[in-house]
Parts: sequence; structure tokens; C-alpha cells
Amino acid sequence: MSDFLDPQDLEELVALRRDLHAHPELGFEEERTSAIVKTFLADCGIAVEEGIGKTGVVGTLKRGNGTTTIALRADMDALAMPETAKERPYRSKFPGKMHACGHDGHTVMLLGAARKLAHSRSFSGTVHFVFQPAEEGRGGAQAMVDDGLFERFSIDRFYGLHNMPGIPIGEMAVVPGPQLASSDRWEVTFKGVGTHGGKPHLGLDPTVAAGQFLSAIHTIVSRKVDPVEAAVVSACAIQAGDFEALNVIPDDVRIGGTARAYSHAVRDLIEAEIGSIAAGIAAAAGIGAAYDYRRGMPPVINEADATQRALAAAQAALGTANVATAYPPSTAGDDFAIFSGQVPGAYVWLGNGPAQDGALHHNTRYDFNDAAIEPGVRFWTTLVEQELQAG
Repeated sequence: MSDFLDPQDLEELVALRRDLHAHPELGFEEERTSAIVKTFLADCGIAVEEGIGKTGVVGTLKRGNGTTTIALRADMDALAMPETAKERPYRSKFPGKMHACGHDGHTVMLLGAARKLAHSRSFSGTVHFVFQPAEEGRGGAQAMVDDGLFERFSIDRFYGLHNMPGIPIGEMAVVPGPQLASSDRWEVTFKGVGTHGGKPHLGLDPTVAAGQFLSAIHTIVSRKVDPVEAAVVSACAIQAGDFEALNVIPDDVRIGGTARAYSHAVRDLIEAEIGSIAAGIAAAAGIGAAYDYRRGMPPVINEADATQRALAAAQAALGTANVATAYPPSTAGDDFAIFSGQVPGAYVWLGNGPAQDGALHHNTRYDFNDAAIEPGVRFWTTLVEQELQAG
């Protein structure tokens, strides 16, 4: 497999990946990255549209008379966190910003595939190379959709790829069904009547209600969600009272957290149950409760036919023995779900090597494994050639 890319091409892609790593940009701030992507695609003779979803870029390559159109997604943004690998010569030049999830590698792999396909011309149809901004929780996919992505570009199927530490280099996982969870935020504020801590009978104590609520929400997953499903409800923040006034029962207690699910039905159930529990406990305590559930990313659920197509490409590119068809879903989220909610889509995992020495996503020592570039380019190229077979 080492001869798929010309050594000089691979060396250039590795250098570009490390340059992007050294110059991380947060969501909707990817001006430098977008300019590099635009120039690279244009130099390959690929039509480019920029500024889609603010800093998003779409390159379009059409060959032959084929009528099928597919889109391939790479995310470009970095994370707002420090990089602690001081020995790394291409470490982040910007304090508090880091490519800790491999989006630098994702960008370079798709660029490499775009160039390979532009030169080979071995397909018939249209492929859109979608370079998405702001995947890390800032709504980049939705911004591109709101900016007319699906109106401006005809798309029959959408594909996404993410590196995965723990899967060996040169291997992939392609699995139908849920891949990543929905990612939602919720807040409950119990509104009581504050009073002297030594005279609780003169007020309406929201802290007792909050304690009951914190215990009760854990029954949602254990008693309301079907045991064959998976879900998470976690309280992650609480505000109440003042440690400089420990003889004062506060008026309010504010609690917030996250909820994750792999299906739309379970997501709906969680939203309803948190509100129901809060209202019931508040009513029993004679106090008020305000509830806010903010939906973030939907779950990423691979469509069966698109997944089978991605699987065939992965097996052809890397060998059947190197492609897993069973792999556990992640409770992380990815707004690729916005794209695959519009058209059939599949999201695949590419091996990034051992999950050790800080190699896990969102770790301050994480680094994309450059040895994964060629397998990634090989997969993307093979997928396009198989999906858009030349007549």
C-alpha cells in the first residue's frame, strides 16, 4: 500500500498537516486554513466556492456523464485548549489553541484525495469536497446548511471520516447504525424562598428539592430507557448559596448538565423526563421550577445502503481483513449528523494507532498520526471511484 501516493506527494501532505497543526484556528476563525484549502484545490483544477457557513470551503470535481453526486466531509477547526508536548517541533504556535482531535489530518487527507482524483480522472459523476468549519460545538455544519449547501450543491450521499486512536494504522471500522450520540444541554432552576439556616420552617428550601432531583434523574436511564438502548444523563454544574454565608438558605438552586442518546426517540424521552421530574419535585416542595433543554447535535446514525458502499470501498482500499464491521459507538458528538440527516450518509473510523501516551482525542498531548494519511487518502479515492464508476 505504500506506493499508492508518490513519496514526494506524501512528504508534502505530511508537511502541510504539521503546518496546520502549528497554526490551529478555532471554529469560524479558520481564515488561514480555508485559504490554504482553496489554493490547494484550485491548483488541482478543482472548482472552489468559499465562505459557505462563514469559513467553509467546497471543491467540486465533475468527470464524464455520470449523474450521481456524493459529498465527502473534512472538519478544519481546532480546540480551545493548550498543547503540552513541548518537544514537538510543530506544536501549536498559539497558546490555548490546539489541534487535539485530528482535524488537521482530516483536512490533509481529503486534500490528498482531491488531488489524486483530479489527476486520475478515473470516475464518472460529481464529487464535492466539503471542508467544514466549527465542528467542535460551534455549529459549523448547520451554518453551511443555512448558507444553502444543499440548494447550491446537489448531493445524493454524504460521507464523513474520523481518526480513531486504538484502531491500528491501515485499518478501519465501518458499521451501520448509531456511531455518535446526540449532545444536548439542560438546566433546571428551583425557585424557593430563602431564610435563616436555623429557621428553615420560615422559608421554602430549594436545596432539598435539588438534592432529590439529583438523585431522581439517574432513574431516567435505569427505569425509563429500554435496557437494550444506551443513554447518559449527567448533572455537571450546580450553583446555590454562598460559602461566606453558611447560615443562609438560598432563594434559588441552579443545576445544569448534559444528555446523550443514540436514537431520536430516546432523546425525546430524556427531554420530557427531566422536565417531568423537576416539575414533580418542585410541586411536592411547594416551590417553582424553570426548565430549559437545549438541543445540540443529533445522533450520527449511519444509513444502511451508504454504509455498505463505504464498507465496500474500505475493503477494496485496505483489504477485507483490515476493516471491522463491529465497533462500539461513541458518546461524543459530531455535527456531521446535520448533513446525514438531510441525505443518506455514513461516518467511518480510520485507525490512528495506539491509544497511549496522550493519543486520545481532546488530550493536551494528542497528535494526528501522519502514518494514517496514506490509508485515508486511499479510502477516499477508492470510495469516489467505486461510487462514481466510469462507464
